[in-house]
Amino acid sequence: MEKRATFSKTSIGVMFILPQVLLVFTFFYWPTGAAMYWAFTLERPWGGGNEWVGFDNFRQVFADRAYWGSIFRSLVFAAATATLSMGFGLLLAVACDRGLKGYQAFRTVFVWPYAVVAPAAALAFRFIFAPEAGIFAALVKQNPAFWNPAQNGYHAMAMIIICYSWKYAAYCFIFFLAALQAIPRSVIEASALDGAGMLRRVFDIQLPLITPTFFFMLVISITDSFQDSFGIVDVMTDGGPAKATELLVYKIYFDGFRGLDYSGAAAQSIVLMLIMMVLTFFQFRYIERRVHYS
Repeated sequence: MEKRATFSKTSIGVMFILPQVLLVFTFFYWPTGAAMYWAFTLERPWGGGNEWVGFDNFRQVFADRAYWGSIFRSLVFAAATATLSMGFGLLLAVACDRGLKGYQAFRTVFVWPYAVVAPAAALAFRFIFAPEAGIFAALVKQNPAFWNPAQNGYHAMAMIIICYSWKYAAYCFIFFLAALQAIPRSVIEASALDGAGMLRRVFDIQLPLITPTFFFMLVISITDSFQDSFGIVDVMTDGGPAKATELLVYKIYFDGFRGLDYSGAAAQSIVLMLIMMVLTFFQFRYIERRVHYS
C-alpha cells in the first residue's frame, strides 16, 4: 500500500508552500492585477490618480491599424520560428540519436546556442547579416538589391526569424533527443531486423512515439515566440524598417515606455495574454487529439 507523506502540524506544510506562493503572487498575480487596473483606467494629464474609462483603451487599440499589423506579424513570426526551430532541433536530435562517430562532441555544441542570451545572439547575427561589413557584403557588392534589412521589411523579418530559430533550435534539440533516447532500443533493433531502413524507422516508429514531446514543444515554441522575441527585435531592427518587424511584445514596450501610453500598453498586454490563451486552447482542443500517449 502506498503511503502518503503527512505533516504533524499544518504550519510546516504552509512553510513549504509559502515561498512558491510568494513567487507566483509577486511575478504573476501582482503584475497581472496592475495591468488590469491600467487597462481600464487613464492617468490624468497633470497627475492626481487614474480615471476609470472602461473599455475605451481597448477600443482605441482595436481601432489602430498598426496594432492589427503587429498581430499579423507576430502570428507569421510564431509560425515560422516554431517550424524552423522544431524542424532543425528534430533533425539534429535524430542525427545524434544514431550514435555516429563524434556525436557526443556535437551533442554538446548543439546545446550551446540556447545558453546565449537573446541580445547577444541578436548582436552577433546583426553583424553576420550586415550588408556593409558582414558575410553578405560581397553579395551586396554584386547586387545592391540582394540584401538590405535596413530598408527592406521582408529582409528584416527573415533576419530576426533566422536568429530566433537558431537560438531555440537548441532548446528543441534537448527535448527531442531526450525523447528519442527514451525509446527502448529493443524496438529499434527489432525493426532493423525486420528490414526497416533508417528513414522508415524514423517516420514509422520513432516520430509516432515522441508525439507527446512534439506537442509539448509546439505549445512552448508558439507561446515563447510571442514573449521572448523582444531582445532580438530590439537589438537587430528596433522594430523597423517602417515597423515591419514591430511584433506585439515590442509594440507594447514601444507604446508604454517610449510613447508613455501606459494605459494603452496595458490593454495591449491583456490582449496579448488572451491571444496566447486562445492559441493554447486551440492546440489542446484540435491538435492534442492526434497525440498518442501509449
